[in-house]
Amino acid sequence: MPNITLRVDEEIIKKVRKIAIDRNTTMTAMIREFLQSEVEKMEIRKELAIKELEETFQQFSRDFGPRTWTREELHGR
Repeated sequence: MPNITLRVDEEIIKKVRKIAIDRNTTMTAMIREFLQSEVEKMEIRKELAIKELEETFQQFSRDFGPRTWTREELHGR
């Protein structure tokens, strides 16, 4: 697993370490869980957007019947 380096204010680090101790975990685990949750939220938003778009396509699409023209006829070639 790759490592990353962050610059964070010392007071924030102290507070997060205390929270980690209270939760019986580590600051690294908390950061990892946070990042994973952000990825999961983004994936859920993406899936929802795709679903909404598909529903919109279904709602507004119309059947114009069989195509009776060719691409060349359409573009006057």
